[in-house]
Amino acid sequence: MDSTNATQPLSQQHRIAAFLMRLLVLLYLTILATNTSAEVLSGHALAMHGEPKYQKGFEQFEYTSPEAKKGGELKLHSLGTYDSLNGFTAKGNKADHLGLIYDTLTVASADEAFTQYGLVAKWMEYPADLSWIIFQLDDRARFHDQTHIRADDIVFSFYTLMEKGDPSYRFYYADVEKVQALSDQRVIFKFKPTASRELALTVGQLPILPQHYWANRDFEKSDLEKPLGSGPYRIGNMEPGRTISYERVEDYWAINHPTRKGLYNFNTITHDYYRDGSVALEALKAGEYDVRRERVSKLWATAYTGNAIDNGELKTLEVEHENPTGMQAYIFNTRKNVFKNPKLRQAIILAFDFEWTNQNLFYGAYKRTSSYFSNSELASSGLPSKTELRILKPLKNYLPPEVFTDVYAPPKSDGKDRNRKNLRQAKKILDEEGFKVVDNQLIDPESGLPVEFEILLYDLGFERVTNPFIQGLKKLGITANIRLVDTSQYINRMRSFDFDMMVHVFGQSLSPGNEQREMWHSSAANTPGSRNLVGIEDPAIDKLVETIIKARTRKQLVTAAKALDRALLNGHYVIPHWHINHHRIAYWDKFNRPETSPKYDGVYDTGLMSWWIKDSVIKSTETDGVLESDSTEN
Repeated sequence: MDSTNATQPLSQQHRIAAFLMRLLVLLYLTILATNTSAEVLSGHALAMHGEPKYQKGFEQFEYTSPEAKKGGELKLHSLGTYDSLNGFTAKGNKADHLGLIYDTLTVASADEAFTQYGLVAKWMEYPADLSWIIFQLDDRARFHDQTHIRADDIVFSFYTLMEKGDPSYRFYYADVEKVQALSDQRVIFKFKPTASRELALTVGQLPILPQHYWANRDFEKSDLEKPLGSGPYRIGNMEPGRTISYERVEDYWAINHPTRKGLYNFNTITHDYYRDGSVALEALKAGEYDVRRERVSKLWATAYTGNAIDNGELKTLEVEHENPTGMQAYIFNTRKNVFKNPKLRQAIILAFDFEWTNQNLFYGAYKRTSSYFSNSELASSGLPSKTELRILKPLKNYLPPEVFTDVYAPPKSDGKDRNRKNLRQAKKILDEEGFKVVDNQLIDPESGLPVEFEILLYDLGFERVTNPFIQGLKKLGITANIRLVDTSQYINRMRSFDFDMMVHVFGQSLSPGNEQREMWHSSAANTPGSRNLVGIEDPAIDKLVETIIKARTRKQLVTAAKALDRALLNGHYVIPHWHINHHRIAYWDKFNRPETSPKYDGVYDTGLMSWWIKDSVIKSTETDGVLESDSTEN
């Protein structure tokens, strides 16, 4: 009796001592990791510049509707095929929209330039200089097997993606010094002194992987095993390479979260894969799928006809947006000897007649792209400003002189005289560089070899654009040929830099940062799978990229982006294409939409995930025992 009574206080003392020890360790690690000499700020959201639009306790985003209802099926289309459900490695051809099954610490709103709101992280703590950030996890957050999301899962996700994931993660998060679990529900990201301020926001976008699921699996394997996630959908039925369905998770932990209300309303989202774009368009008209974003201006102008259009069953819609449109272009692989000379690249650029192409092939629908940050305040224009010159002048010995003396503009023709003026200018450049035409073939003075190359394509639609370009090159004595491959080959050859010239889009955000390293920095030039497809290895470009990353204010960021833009444009690394500032959408009349469309929607165009199925369609499918209304079959 006495001995039993004596051990109870001792056990209590041990528990208290253990608790205090854990608390001391936690405090020590926090102080050690965060240098808490600076004031610690906290909040439900973090804005890159200014204050978040949505204050603590907000109900839902303004571009969603409180009237949205769950139910029905959304059918979409994809081109090509897929052979992998692992969206995180550089292997395989990934199924579209795998992001639907994963949650992240934070999510962006689509009506602000760059603000992140807590999702799995309900709260964030950080100093004014954003040199570190602590995420406090929501204790409700769960994976689909009902296992709680813990800080250890965040640590595991980061280091697994950095060590075994696609190379883009290593460039994107290169300035993260360490990630550490402070408790089950607190995790800290500490950044290197060279890190961009935006890194505190971008680490919140890290996909969260379940450590227990991957414990006995090969993360680098590309296969069709359905992975475990935590997002609003899980993978349902699938026919490998042909179709894949995502099923809404009925007990999704964040279904009533303010960043999720009014979104992800479809019970099922199905992607059918088509090998050919023309077949896919006809499938839309036949009601085989519901929504299509049209990317071909000729089709938008001429192909949307028929009874379904006339009677309003199949609708067309143009939605303006304020997304940066980036740079779509024919890109030179400067690793190839044929493209080492920037003057030759400049001459080749002159052979592409955009004005003729726009008038005759695009129905005048497009604007010529003249910036890597087109349709945004980050785009350069005119001559460099004084603040830009402060960045550019120290790099003068490495930059083309035109950066300082000329206003960059892509070549322009009148669209009627077969591009004679630009071709004459191209010949003058080639003559000055010592190129000679022998037997109708341009000869490189350095190698003595004919100038010839291959243009890699996977989309038949680009043949009609590329063939006139090839004819223009032929007038200069340059031989170019089209190599048409399927999407899998295209992706593999792109990842291994196995091409001469190809079509690519360098997408941009309103807040460029670490991803610029992967696009332009020397460190990415010889890393298979990186986005430095051009193969740029230039000390001036490297310095300008780092200047963007180190920018501390919006003004500094804009100035640095404009300076980088000038250097890239005058390096003649690409043949700029075109852009529009609105989405072209065709859809069957089975949806309701919110009154407001998001200004910035880079994930699902037109805010598609905020749409919902009409009650009448839901009722008709219940009556017929099918997922779609009969009206979509007309």
